[in-house]
Amino acid sequence: MSVADVKKSAQERMTKSLETLRADLAKVRTGRAHTGILDHVTVDYYGNPTPINQVANLTLVDARTIGVQPLEKKMAAAIEKAIRDADLGLNPAAQGDVIRVPTPPLTEERRKEMVKLVKSEAEDAKIAVRNIRRDANESLKKLVKDKAISEDDERRAIDDVQKVTDKFIADVDKMVAEKEKEVLTV
Repeated sequence: MSVADVKKSAQERMTKSLETLRADLAKVRTGRAHTGILDHVTVDYYGNPTPINQVANLTLVDARTIGVQPLEKKMAAAIEKAIRDADLGLNPAAQGDVIRVPTPPLTEERRKEMVKLVKSEAEDAKIAVRNIRRDANESLKKLVKDKAISEDDERRAIDDVQKVTDKFIADVDKMVAEKEKEVLTV
């Protein structure tokens, strides 16, 4: 393994951590409706837990309402029950073939809880990035110990890894600031 491999591996892993944070933040509910809220809801489809987007079409009816159109009419009750049981604070209502899922406006207290959740997710992402940096630094130290690189090369590589780490931490902070602003906007 070379210095370039260590740096590349660290950068790829940090990118994955950032993508995971982006996905986790997408699940945090703001006052507006978006179909991503229902991404992790599973429906009992002939005895198998199946993601809701595989048994129904999800659309936005308006800014605060999600429309769920079951692919099979007899699945409507199961879909409605799955959304209700998902503990998202949503109360679906069947209206003919379509299930309407209104998203209630968030209270100030709930918004503050959401901000705490966002900050917690961000801290987890920062810890993951720092752990990746630690692993990369240990790999570089091992290369020096095995006499594959000089101590000067190690020092330069550690500085490079630190610069990449700082960039990813800044990206995490930026994403969190945007999400916090989005959550607190009434």
